[in-house]
Amino acid sequence: MNSIHFDGVAVRVAVDGSDTAKTLLHNVSLELPERRIGVIGANGSGKSTLLRLLNGLVTPSEGTVAVHGDDTVANVRRVRGNVGFVFTDPLSQLVMPTGREDVELSLRRSVKNSKERAARAEAVLARFGLLGLADQSIYELSGGERQLLALAAVLAVDPKVLVLDEPSTLLDLRNRELLRRTIASLDQQVIMSTHDLDLALDMDRVLVVESGRIAFDGGAAAGVAHYRMLCAAELEGFPSGTRTGDVPR
Repeated sequence: MNSIHFDGVAVRVAVDGSDTAKTLLHNVSLELPERRIGVIGANGSGKSTLLRLLNGLVTPSEGTVAVHGDDTVANVRRVRGNVGFVFTDPLSQLVMPTGREDVELSLRRSVKNSKERAARAEAVLARFGLLGLADQSIYELSGGERQLLALAAVLAVDPKVLVLDEPSTLLDLRNRELLRRTIASLDQQVIMSTHDLDLALDMDRVLVVESGRIAFDGGAAAGVAHYRMLCAAELEGFPSGTRTGDVPR
């Protein structure tokens, strides 16, 4: 039961102004029991679609997704209580004026007493070294500081699964290392998409997504090597000096 299961999952979306549909994911079947799972691939490959299936932000056009035994369509409310999702852009989920208020908002459903909720929020912020930023406007913070606050707000409710969609994009070296250590210390199962291949190498298992399909599924080092090979093959057709938007770092 403590696993994530994809059974024949496809995702299709309508194309604007057309009767045709675009397939974002093709017939994905996976069993994901590992504690740390990385998802890598080019922009537009289907990584975010795969992650958003995990808490019902995207629903399958075919097949089913179950998180710890709960179907993401039939039991979406329970799934969202168990799956914390951190978006690439923290401003898409930080809705209160300050980080402290946002963490307290996350706790409102599970902690009814206001004093206890404030104490819990204080403890969460302290855990991430964010107390000094807790009462500043989120618009005064750097992108990396906002990302860490978004992560703290999600972890405040102690989800069973943490899903991170390219979490290091806005982070400087210090905050990237803090994120890396935080992920390593968590009890939760973590599933993370990333372009940071060093972060991917920390994972127990890596999925490489290519054109809506799982092109590789296995160990981290082999997964990163496979992705580099795919990118090198694509670059063979480009003249020397051509700039591309998705060369792995």
